[in-house]
Order: sequence, then C-alpha cells, then structure tokens
Amino acid sequence: MVNLRNDLLKLLKKDEDLRYTVMGLIGINDLRSTLKTLTGAVRKLTKRLNDLTDRINSLAEAQVKTEEAIKSLTKHLNDLTDRINSLAEAQVKTEEAIKSLTLEVSRLSDTIGFSLEDIARVVIPDFLYRHEGVEVSDLERKIIIVNGEEVEVNLYGEGFSKNGRKITVIGEVKSRIYSGDVVRFDGRTGKLVKVVKGEMYKLMFGYLIHPVAEEEARRRGVKLIASYMR
Repeated sequence: MVNLRNDLLKLLKKDEDLRYTVMGLIGINDLRSTLKTLTGAVRKLTKRLNDLTDRINSLAEAQVKTEEAIKSLTKHLNDLTDRINSLAEAQVKTEEAIKSLTLEVSRLSDTIGFSLEDIARVVIPDFLYRHEGVEVSDLERKIIIVNGEEVEVNLYGEGFSKNGRKITVIGEVKSRIYSGDVVRFDGRTGKLVKVVKGEMYKLMFGYLIHPVAEEEARRRGVKLIASYMR
C-alpha cells in the first residue's frame, strides 16, 4: 500500500496531464474557478472601497472648505456687528450733540428774544404814535389768564387812539417772522378777545419779515413792524 502511494506520487510529479485529470476528479478545477471568481469579487470590492475612500476624501475637503467659509462669514458678521455698534454709538453721540446744540440755540433765541423786546419797547410806542395815532406809554411782558389758561404775550400795553378810544396793544417778538408765526400768534390772541379792555391792536416785531408773512398779516389784521422801521 505504501509502495503504491509512493509510485502514484512519483507519477503525478512526472505526468502533468495526469495531475490535471486527478485534479478534475477531486474538484480542484471547481476550486480554482471559485478562487478566480472570489479574486474578481475582491478586486471589485477593492475598487469600490477605493472609490468610496475618494468620495470620503472629497467630502472631507468640502467640509474643510465649508468650515473655512463659515469662519470667514462669521468674521464678516462680527465686523458688520462692530460697525453697526460703532454707528449706533456715533448716532447716540450725534443725538446728544444735537440736543446740546438745540439747548444752546434755545438759550440764544431767548437772549435774542429779550434783546428784541428791549428794542421793541423803545421803537414801537413812537412808531404807533406817528403812524397809527395810538398813544401807549409802556410795553411789558404779561401773562393773561383766560378760562384758567395762561396766555403769555411778549408785549402788552394799554393806551388810547387819537380819537380817545381805549386801545390794548398785544405784541409778539420774533427774530424772523414767517406766515406760520403770524397764524400761531393770531390764534393765541383770539383767546384774549373777551378779557382785553377796549379795542385790541395786534402787532409782531422782528429783525426780518418774510413777504408771505406780510400777506398773511394783512388778512388777519396783524401789524408787522421790522426793527429798522421808524
């Protein structure tokens, strides 16, 4: 038995056809085919894995670019926020400056107003006497109560016309007189009709009188007097 086995092995080593015949008999060919098929499948799987790796690498690169873009966008948003905050701070400072300027202008207007009142107290009595025949001695700032409401007038004086009628002068001082100023003044004086003694003489005194103010004043019976008029 041993000799037969040894002889068979020697014969298989020498005879290639015999080897393939024996391999076929014992299923080696099927094994080789299966191995070949398996090898092909492994190659395909390897290729798919490589493709998947490439896709993963591409996605990773895209992710990096996306993160960089987000960082850049975040930086731009932060810069924009800083600019908006700076503008807001500048706006606050501007508003504070405007308030301060408004206060100073208001104070200056008050100062100019009182200076004009001093001029008006000197100019108006003489002007009324020479041009209107109205004699009034003193003009003063006065608060008149009308139905519980305080109405302040810049110039108030009581006098007489050339024919002896009782005249009450009601005046307002404005550095520049426009039509709107005339309308507002006439509205205030309308409240005084019932409490003023005698005939009311309405006038406005200022440095500059706009032409449209003159037209409005004529319609409302308001005399406009400029500081240079004598």
